Amino acid sequence: MSKALQQHLARRKQGVAAGIYSVCSAHPWVIRAAAEQAVEDGSLLLVEATSNQVNQFGGYTGMRPAAFRDFVLEIVKTAGLEPAKLVLGGDHLGPNPWRKQPAVEAMALAETMVAEYVAAGFTKIHLDASMACGDDATHPSDEVVAQRAARLCVAAEAARGAGDAPVYVIGTEVPVPGGATHAVHELPATSTAAAEHTLAVHKWVFEEQLSGVWERVIALVVQPGVEFDHDAVVDYDAAKASELVGWLQALPEAIVFEAHSTDYQRPQAYVELVRDGFAILKVGPALTFAMREALEALEDIESQLAGDSRSGLSAAIEETMLREPAEWLPYYASPAAEQKLLRRYSYSDRVRYYWGRPEIAAAVERLVANLAEVNIRESMLSRYLPLQYVRLRAGRISGDSVSLIVDHVRDVLREYAAACRA
Repeated sequence: MSKALQQHLARRKQGVAAGIYSVCSAHPWVIRAAAEQAVEDGSLLLVEATSNQVNQFGGYTGMRPAAFRDFVLEIVKTAGLEPAKLVLGGDHLGPNPWRKQPAVEAMALAETMVAEYVAAGFTKIHLDASMACGDDATHPSDEVVAQRAARLCVAAEAARGAGDAPVYVIGTEVPVPGGATHAVHELPATSTAAAEHTLAVHKWVFEEQLSGVWERVIALVVQPGVEFDHDAVVDYDAAKASELVGWLQALPEAIVFEAHSTDYQRPQAYVELVRDGFAILKVGPALTFAMREALEALEDIESQLAGDSRSGLSAAIEETMLREPAEWLPYYASPAAEQKLLRRYSYSDRVRYYWGRPEIAAAVERLVANLAEVNIRESMLSRYLPLQYVRLRAGRISGDSVSLIVDHVRDVLREYAAACRA
């Protein structure tokens, strides 16, 4: 489906404000929500796995690329989405999972990973060699990043099958996955000079080393001036990006900008971002954040309806995260009382790494089972999940707990979808 994606974005050269959002999550309810949204819109669905989530060693999901492909395909088929509408992408594919190792070793592992993604049918590949490796004395220059990206691309091209040729995303100014780890109040957009140099260097290296591939480079990752930290969001300011946007519009190539960390923006910001050429919008933590909101709302309902047979979901989450702090402690450098709030409410939503833990998964299953045995009053739903209450009353969604959760996740996706319709 890379050809369909490339054609969709190429419409921008004809003055059509085409865009697409990229769902960066491995949770089945999030993927179900995205598939249902795509069915309703009749749109392509772009789902991406990151190098930390899914790689040749399983990543933190325990899935290699082929297993993730099959996992997503099963969910989207059940949701009624044609597999031909699904585009699978690999996000931050490069040495990041092994960046503490020397560059030679980290890059060798990254090449194996990229090849495995492409061989499994992933056709939208973000080549991310922007980070320093263990023996890099300084942050790598654009020239070094471009050379490393080309090496990754060579591995990807060698792994191609008979289907669509992969399309590529490049860039050097790539935000940290998952949101900022420190307070961010203002953020400049990438300078035009930096974007121009990055694109020129990559084009020169790719055309020298990879015949015919440059025409399949569809996007450049830049910073539009958006970000989120634990409890604040830097909103898009079109004026700050105006020079960069003008430069993009003057390019002869049908290249768009890819914007990372777009979670939690106001709805109008997504419209403006797509209009201005930030046509691939990454979203991840905001989706699992919404899922957690719905689960906690349903747990409150459970506490009033289920008697003594309660799931204990919040307690299971807290106990598991305290017992296994590796996925959140490096990011929440705060006093203990503040850490407790961040574990539950941080925009970076580090709890998303824990939903597959046995104790938490069992608690979620108990919550769903308990709520299936009781009658959730409409008046209670109005208090806890008011938008889902409205849709339930209108007969647009079912009243089972999973459908309520999925629809609450779709509240986030609806904002992206509205901005990307063209």
